[in-house]
Amino acid sequence: MSSLSLAVRDSSTMLRRNLLHARRYPSLTLNLLLTPVVLLLLFVYVFGDVMSAGIGGAGADRSAYVAYLVPGILLMTIGGTTVGTAVSVSNDMTEGIIARFRTMAIHRGSVLTGHVVGSVLQAVLSVVVVGAVGVAVGFRSADATVLEWLAAFGLLALFALALTWIAVGMGMVSPNAEAASNNALPLIFLPLVSSAFVPLDAMPGWFRPIAEYQPFTPAIETLRGLLLGTGIGHNGWLAVAWCLALTALGHRWSKRLYDRDPR
Repeated sequence: MSSLSLAVRDSSTMLRRNLLHARRYPSLTLNLLLTPVVLLLLFVYVFGDVMSAGIGGAGADRSAYVAYLVPGILLMTIGGTTVGTAVSVSNDMTEGIIARFRTMAIHRGSVLTGHVVGSVLQAVLSVVVVGAVGVAVGFRSADATVLEWLAAFGLLALFALALTWIAVGMGMVSPNAEAASNNALPLIFLPLVSSAFVPLDAMPGWFRPIAEYQPFTPAIETLRGLLLGTGIGHNGWLAVAWCLALTALGHRWSKRLYDRDPR
């Protein structure tokens, strides 16, 4: 069997293993899904009218803020679901299964590939679920073209891939699942200090650079423009650049840890 065929076969086996784990223990995924859903409902039904007036001016209805909010919540969902990736990887590293895999005649990179592909699939599924909730509370994307929808889906998948590789590295450096969960908290915290909930122009001058110069804000602005059929400016290439940089960094970091970690 060629090296490529071996890699595909073993990666498929590891992917199936991780999907089975997610199906048998759905509580972690459901708990992580709960946060973006609760925030979506909170900001729509509790703060929606006030935020709509602040963004769209007096007389603006709640739908204006729903359209603004949902793209940010979708990317927050990806950040939340990757916390589960860090916990899963940490469990594998500390419970001895990785040491067992290293003694077997399997492709060395298949273990990490299985984690990453499985986590990206779970993240995309989570985005679909939260997106359905967004549609239920009034989100509409009537002005987006088919090409813009495809680009939006590609951005979500690429962003999920980037954050998943970072989460894999976080899980590998963590001594236990609790530490992995804590280490991955920035993936949940960063969307809260981005343009997900309020425009950058509405932020204080000292706080705006924190929100502007981070990966979530250009990705949110790009996704918002694609889904609403509005301009994205320079945010498109910034979002893609962030995704590619985080993917390369996370892959290199995770691979080095996997090759040297004796656990």
